[in-house]
Amino acid sequence: MRIVIDMQGAQASNKNRGIGRYSLALAKAIVHNRNNHEVLLALNGIFEDTIEFIRAEFYGLLPQENIRVWNMPAGVSYNKPNVSKRKSAEMAREAFLAGLKPDLIHVTSLFEGLGDDAVTSIGAFTRNIPTSVTLYDLIPYIYQKPYLENSVVRPWYLEKIDHLRRADLWLAISESSRQEGIEHLALSDEFSVNVSTDADSQFSAVELTDEQGLIIRNKYQLDRPFVMYTGGIDHRKNIEGLIRAYAQTPEVIRDAHQLAIVCSIQPEMEKRLLDLVFEQGLNKTDVVFTDYVPEEDLIQLYNLCSLFVFPSWHEGFGLPALEAIRCGALVIGANTSSLPEVIGLDEALFDPHSNDSMARMIEKGLTDTAFRQRLSSHLKQQSELFSWDETGKRAIKAMESLYEKEQGVASKVNLTKPKMAYVSPLPPEKSGIADYSAELLPALAEFYDIDVIVNQQVVSSEWINKNCSIRDVDWLINNSGMYDRVVYHLGNSTFHEHMFGLLQQIPGVVVLHDFYLSGIIAHMDVHGSEPGLWNRSLYHGHGYKSVKERFEAKDTADIVWKYPCSLDVIQQSLGMIAHSPASLDFAKQWYSCDTSEWRVIPLVREPNITPDITQARERLGFAEDDFLVCAFGVMGPTKLNQELLDAWLMSQLVKDRQCHLIFVGENHPGDYGKKLLATIKKNNLQNRVHIAGWTSPDTFRDYLISADLAVQLRTLSRGETSAAVLDCMNHSLATIVNANGSMAYLDDNAVCKLPDEFSVEQLTQSLEYLRNNDDERHRLGVNARRLVLTQHTPEKCADKYHQAIEAFYSRTSAHPHSLIKALGVNLDKSITSSELAEWAAYIARNHPVKDKAKQLFVDVSELVKQDAKSGIQRVVRSILKHWFESPPEGYRVEPVYASEHQGYRYARRFTLQFLGCPAEALHDEPIDYATGDLFIGLDLHPQVQVSQRSFYQELRRAGVKVVFTVYDLLCVNMPQFFAPGAKEGFERWLEVVAENDGAVCISKSVSDELADWLSEQKLSRLRPFKIDWFHLGADVNNSLPTKGLPENAGQVLSELQERESFLMVGTIEPRKGHAQVLDAFDLLWSEGKQLNLVIVGKQGWMVEDLVSRFRSHPELNKRLYWLDGISDEYLEKVYAASNCLIAASYGEGFGLPLIEAAQHKLPIIAREIPVFREVAVEHAFYFQGFDAKSLAGSIKQWLALYQERQNPFSEEMAWLRWKDSSAAMLQKVIN
Repeated sequence: MRIVIDMQGAQASNKNRGIGRYSLALAKAIVHNRNNHEVLLALNGIFEDTIEFIRAEFYGLLPQENIRVWNMPAGVSYNKPNVSKRKSAEMAREAFLAGLKPDLIHVTSLFEGLGDDAVTSIGAFTRNIPTSVTLYDLIPYIYQKPYLENSVVRPWYLEKIDHLRRADLWLAISESSRQEGIEHLALSDEFSVNVSTDADSQFSAVELTDEQGLIIRNKYQLDRPFVMYTGGIDHRKNIEGLIRAYAQTPEVIRDAHQLAIVCSIQPEMEKRLLDLVFEQGLNKTDVVFTDYVPEEDLIQLYNLCSLFVFPSWHEGFGLPALEAIRCGALVIGANTSSLPEVIGLDEALFDPHSNDSMARMIEKGLTDTAFRQRLSSHLKQQSELFSWDETGKRAIKAMESLYEKEQGVASKVNLTKPKMAYVSPLPPEKSGIADYSAELLPALAEFYDIDVIVNQQVVSSEWINKNCSIRDVDWLINNSGMYDRVVYHLGNSTFHEHMFGLLQQIPGVVVLHDFYLSGIIAHMDVHGSEPGLWNRSLYHGHGYKSVKERFEAKDTADIVWKYPCSLDVIQQSLGMIAHSPASLDFAKQWYSCDTSEWRVIPLVREPNITPDITQARERLGFAEDDFLVCAFGVMGPTKLNQELLDAWLMSQLVKDRQCHLIFVGENHPGDYGKKLLATIKKNNLQNRVHIAGWTSPDTFRDYLISADLAVQLRTLSRGETSAAVLDCMNHSLATIVNANGSMAYLDDNAVCKLPDEFSVEQLTQSLEYLRNNDDERHRLGVNARRLVLTQHTPEKCADKYHQAIEAFYSRTSAHPHSLIKALGVNLDKSITSSELAEWAAYIARNHPVKDKAKQLFVDVSELVKQDAKSGIQRVVRSILKHWFESPPEGYRVEPVYASEHQGYRYARRFTLQFLGCPAEALHDEPIDYATGDLFIGLDLHPQVQVSQRSFYQELRRAGVKVVFTVYDLLCVNMPQFFAPGAKEGFERWLEVVAENDGAVCISKSVSDELADWLSEQKLSRLRPFKIDWFHLGADVNNSLPTKGLPENAGQVLSELQERESFLMVGTIEPRKGHAQVLDAFDLLWSEGKQLNLVIVGKQGWMVEDLVSRFRSHPELNKRLYWLDGISDEYLEKVYAASNCLIAASYGEGFGLPLIEAAQHKLPIIAREIPVFREVAVEHAFYFQGFDAKSLAGSIKQWLALYQERQNPFSEEMAWLRWKDSSAAMLQKVIN
């Protein structure tokens, strides 16, 4: 059972009251005890501030994907003049809930929305989903004076009462509330259930030190032991009665105690109550009004009080009494409504309408030691009767009982036939679907008043012309509102071209005769009726990979054959009908569709056959004693005709002159057909192996009647169902098939079934066996005919169609088309275009496209703007490339981008260019996100990402996980190396990162630094922030390397090889240590050392003086080389020509040049910093100094080791390929 819980009770104005706490606790209890039931929580997106709190409350208890958020325009509260808008919001909410496909909806609080934008209703739009409601009390209904005297409150409350009556199950919080519902509203006794309640676990006895007790007493001006009340302040709470009763207690008691009224109180009420205090002869210190107290203080007060009194006339439960009991307080209360259930001891109850009764009980509770002992002992036992766990179990048990009852209720029978638009080709069109419809329609007309919708000039069926109105496509477009049901019969041919546009405008049930629709989709694109349709269908259904393959294909027919392109049709339908489970397998294989609601209805076959085999054989020219083996259908490679011919030639049948092999269908027009003819001729079998070609329906039937054995083989099925096989079975023919596609699901007792990939020898054996075994042929034929009679007759199939169509239409309230139609009637006609656009956006958000793969949004905002060829962008390019090649299971990779002034959009044009395809094949559009999607900030663009801060939270509220890649924290940890303001700007970006779900860092060192930074910030979070790390890849050839060599490349490389060359790779910026290295080499050159220093990198920031020094250096292009912004191709050659890499950075996120050096077996001199140790481990020579002399000394020390081959070798350094790095990052992000 799927239970959907409307959580507005924990979101709206009651969220901080008992109703809010009860709603949250009950939902948790149901989740804890759900067993095999599925639970979803539905949240109102208007209450943004509550969503993260509720998600956090259920973190680890319920998958975050099971928390769904619905949206609607604001301003729908009852106290505003907006009836139309409010009613529309009720419809939108119910449509959203229906879209979650619940077996039962539970409303945590129905009485919401008077002064805020909570929306609750039952039966405003959907009336067929069982609904339960928490029943707290009916106090305003029972005491309409004074509660319903307000002219706004009264109609609101009574309207909610009307909705309450429409519920199917009422979960009362006490037996008292249950009885109120039965007595005052005539609710069902059976389905009014007391599930009770409990106090939250924090309400418990605590040991307070004397000092703690004194602090809390002083805080609330309690200078002696006190009697306590907490709860509401309205008149039924009987605060006035409590004050009067307290005033009647003996003076000795009042001198020794105070009365503490612990609750929020308005100034005017406090004044009124103080007047009563003085009127009763009490002074200001006798009665203390604490006003609001935080929960922590409330628990301490419960633990400190001498007696807790609950004098209310009427309660739904009386939660403060139970909270006090749990905290160890002695509790007395009124003997009315639910309080006797809570306290459970008659001698602790009093008449709340009698001041004397209450006063005596207060005196007894403070002075009667024996009574206090009895009460204490009793309350400890009493408290054990209440348990959220037990409440949750009771609620689920009640829901199960209702569900079982609803399952047994028969569907209502329509007294009049629904009006149906039946969209299909019809005879005389040369389409199997046309013939199929002609057979089905007479039987289907028993259930529906049918108009056929055609795109043809003539319909030749006599029955259809007499019994159906024949309408064209324009008629349906202009009159769609008159039809109760719309059914489309879709196949992969031009007969169905008009249906794709119709289905978009007028949703209906789709009968999918061919799972692969790529043929007609490509035809519509290529021939101009729908330009670009094929690209869109490939992208939508199969992702960028399929679009890339289309543009790279030598023969686009291969792509037509490979990809079905049927997802759009599946998503637009109100329900899907297929003829075989094979189509359901394809739907799951290609689109991960939930096919649980698909219906499989077999092909129709008219059983009334009057065969005359003698006359049929005479017409065909065969003798009575000939043995005819027939294969029916158009010939071609997928029909395995060559395999059948080969098996025939290997069998004993080829030697029997009475045996004939007949292909009843048109021969393949290409080489395949020519090969068949050549084989027949070569074996001199023209008189016994026949290709009948295309035949008339009568001749086709003659072959079916005349055949002794049929062979129907297939390979590479595309979801179609073989009508020819059923024709054979209908004619009681023993039929050999292979287990391919739909034929795999045929009854083994009705056909001779070979494996899908059978051998010619297996087929030969089957031919010979059935040729020689009359009894077996007879048995198979009888079973086949019986199967057709029991499952395939028009009457049987029409009944299944009726059941399926009605089931689909019973759920149409979940379809946005139905909601849009209803809103069109309900919304005020003065609504503005901007308001309509707002409604449209919310409907789209509330009803994500069904069977849509989860999306992995990859932020490439900087790369879309420009490829700066930085290290980060190399990472982005490399990871993106591999994610496209190996997308995560269940996700489609979607690069996206934003700017500081525009929200995120799909980067389709960029992506196509990235993949080498024409950019204009697809268009960029705003992203469409849904629960379960994943956003990864792969590219670094702090300005954009800070500007999109609120959008990331919008994503998270909607159930999208948001994770960022952190490359380093250098701006923060080494601000001296960056421009003024860089640290502050980067920390603003880090704050954005920290608000989301996690970060994946490019090294453990960076992850440690990020964890330290977060710890220092002491940021407040409700859900955990997860930090993980991975290592970058280093195989340049798989990172989309840049190409190109300058004219002088050969000369430079030659000069580098003339002497030991030391290489530095990276942008020239202060932290990279270039200045220290150059100073060190100046010292070495001054000592006569013949060494080259090669610097590869673009000019960065704050290095103007250093760059001037490079350009004016006397060794430039002699022993000092600066290669500015060279290609990856050139860099590879520079690595190969060098002898050692110097990594002198003061800080790095990873240190990719170390890995690249190791790939070239290049030794490394590296500064002693954590990340270089993490990457290179013991495979580098490390230095520590910060001056030229110490580094020069380290280089000389390394040279000495190098001469003796004693230096550390880098080639054994561990490193990842980009393929592995990308996969590792993906695993970290998803998990």
